[in-house]
Amino acid sequence: MTILLLDDEPFILKLLTHQLAKLGFHDVVSMERPHEALAMLERDPNGFATVLCDLQMPAMDGVEFVRHLVRLNYTGGLVLISGEDERILHTAERLAKAHNLQVLGALHKPAAPAQLREVLERSPVHAGAGRSPSRKRYGPDELRRAIAADELVNHYQPQVEVASGRVVGVETLVRWQHPQDGLVFPDQFIAIAEEHGVIDDLTRAVLTGALGQARQWADGGLNLHVSVNVSMDNLVTLDFADFVARKVEHAGLPTTSLVLEVTESRLMKDPLAPLDILTRLRLKHIGLSIDDFGTGHSSLAQLRDIPFDELKVDQGFVHGANLYAPLRAIVEASLGMAQHLGMKTVAEGVEERADWDFLRTTGCDLAQGYFIAKPMPAAELPGWIEAWNTRCNDLRLCKP
Repeated sequence: MTILLLDDEPFILKLLTHQLAKLGFHDVVSMERPHEALAMLERDPNGFATVLCDLQMPAMDGVEFVRHLVRLNYTGGLVLISGEDERILHTAERLAKAHNLQVLGALHKPAAPAQLREVLERSPVHAGAGRSPSRKRYGPDELRRAIAADELVNHYQPQVEVASGRVVGVETLVRWQHPQDGLVFPDQFIAIAEEHGVIDDLTRAVLTGALGQARQWADGGLNLHVSVNVSMDNLVTLDFADFVARKVEHAGLPTTSLVLEVTESRLMKDPLAPLDILTRLRLKHIGLSIDDFGTGHSSLAQLRDIPFDELKVDQGFVHGANLYAPLRAIVEASLGMAQHLGMKTVAEGVEERADWDFLRTTGCDLAQGYFIAKPMPAAELPGWIEAWNTRCNDLRLCKP
């Protein structure tokens, strides 16, 4: 693949070109002047499979250059490189990702060959795909019909004890099995459900299905707690707590086997109704998890005002925390605070062995993420647990 190197330091360009050649990448164009590189891209916006760009350049800094890549609709891979403060580098990386660029990574100068190899292996050329195409939008009437036709299906992502590796629960993640479009993911319909008053019917369908599945697992000797996501828009109907309790009782499960994960994606006009419902849920011994802690409106004020008994650290803080000091500090502080409050702690976004090993040092209770397992249909879970137990022992992930 053709690679564009952009850095105002000639020595760095020579070093990177040499490193890339040793990795087998010989089709490399090196440029010191951002405007000249931009002129090449103006003629052919996708003439390069990957761009490696320095952040600190006098004529045009890397953030400006990224802005031009967005304007040109560049669909190749982007690697940011800088000798600046690590937090600046990671902020620039998040900015580029927010622009929907294919960011392969952010490297601190001087980049090691192993780091270069790792990020370039993520290139769209290797992955066989560029930026995701525009996705279909669905209307509220389509969603109402899907709920009535039982087209919503639950997938389940395992949650495991960090200390022992034992599988103790699952998070329920809804999918839409669309008759024409196949499996549709929740980011394409949850916001529509919230905006058009469909979220209550959707949540109740997901909850009912999850509890029924937990009953089936329990009948087969597999006792797991089940977490279900709840929108703050569900917490405006005062009978919601009674509905949940009835469903748990109907499934023949202890109320302690259910955890409701609450994400406040937008501020509520009337904060009293949610507080009423959440307090009654805890009185019924149903677990409450503050989801995506540290993002959006999930905050210290919620920990003060609502009787949560579980804190879930957002994946954006967990993955890579072993390498990035600010993330590590946020995770450790969040977990420490939760532990002082007597709350169970869950880390999501455990994507690789290094994330798992880091959590082992923090005292975090539970973990979930792709390193452990992706969400899966219910029927696959028992077989996966057998395979996980073997893997856990083989890789020595767990304490003996």
